Amino acid sequence: MSESNQQNTFNSVNLISLFLNWWKQLVIVGVLAVVFSSIASFMITPKYKSEVIMFPTQTNSISKALLNENNSGKEDILKFGEEEEAEQMLQILNSDYIRNRICNKYDLMKHYDINPKNKFKNTLLFKEFEDNINFERTEFMSVKVTVLDKDPQMAADITNDIAALVDSVKNEMQHERARQGLKIVELALNSQKEYIKSIEDSLNNLRKLGINDYETQSQAFNEQYALAISKNNTAGIKSLEEKLLILSTYGGAYVSLREKLQHELNQLSIIKSKYEQAKIDAEQFITSKFIVNKAFKAEKKSYPIRWLIVVVSTVSALLISLLAILLIENVKEFKLSKK
Repeated sequence: MSESNQQNTFNSVNLISLFLNWWKQLVIVGVLAVVFSSIASFMITPKYKSEVIMFPTQTNSISKALLNENNSGKEDILKFGEEEEAEQMLQILNSDYIRNRICNKYDLMKHYDINPKNKFKNTLLFKEFEDNINFERTEFMSVKVTVLDKDPQMAADITNDIAALVDSVKNEMQHERARQGLKIVELALNSQKEYIKSIEDSLNNLRKLGINDYETQSQAFNEQYALAISKNNTAGIKSLEEKLLILSTYGGAYVSLREKLQHELNQLSIIKSKYEQAKIDAEQFITSKFIVNKAFKAEKKSYPIRWLIVVVSTVSALLISLLAILLIENVKEFKLSKK
């Protein structure tokens, strides 16, 4: 413990001695670091930050959320989305469609001073886009869009436009699929209508033969037939026998077609309901997000933080200087020990 204390005391004395011997040089390095880092910080183009925070919705189908009687609450249009929906929104925000729309609308290639003749112009543009525009999920399952730009108004405009494009991209993808679904249901609806018409035509042909209500007619004809026999009404018997023959020949087909017609009408009602739902999904629009706050023109720059640049640069310069001084002193001691 005594040797350790002596060693620590010796090191402290050496360190103080080192500072006393080199303090002028350290002061000069510190001053130069402050001056040059200050100049460098003023040469950096200041950037202004704008943000939009939004929650995704959980609703995908308007018709299921508003018209479906069996809705269990999962399709509530007022319900905030969860992790899955937030990740889906991030994927949409990172899509080429949004990036290209923003780059073209604001002519970011010119805005970022990228030479359009450069063979790597798109690579440079996309790199600048990624450096200045950021999307991230928050701990509360919302999504934050952050834009840095030298023009504060442009930063706000880009941020709000990106938030608006989320709806455009998602609805276009969903509407494209919904329109395909609508065509399928529409074909099924038209086919069902044609099938029902063919059944109705067959029933109409049977009605022309005199079959309108098989059960009622069968009972009535049999009662009249028995009465005609009891009265020995030959003409009546012959007429009723003809009617009963038609009824017995085509009655089964009539009943079968009638029951089939009722079944197909029920199916038509179901298909019509699906068609109306598909039509709503294909034609109507509903926002896919809740905006917590919109972006506005920043009044103060967010980048660079000049005092932080000066402090970090100065401390780094002093640390490097100390390492250099220690190296020089150790080299001197080594040379002396050799002598």
